[in-house]
Amino acid sequence: MIHWRKSSHSGSNNGGMSDCVEVANIPSGIAIRDSKNPHAEHLTLTPGAFASLLTHLKHNSRKA
Repeated sequence: MIHWRKSSHSGSNNGGMSDCVEVANIPSGIAIRDSKNPHAEHLTLTPGAFASLLTHLKHNSRKA
């Protein structure tokens, strides 16, 4: 069973449903899925690729 997590910073809307992504550690890396569609396929990244994605997102969020 995969244990999915989402940020405590995720807001609520749509009747209490949060619009965010969820992440989980899996044997092949880091899984990412859309919280609005949890039964759809997930994206799997290596730990290094996930770290690079987070760095990119954090860096670019400061520019907005």
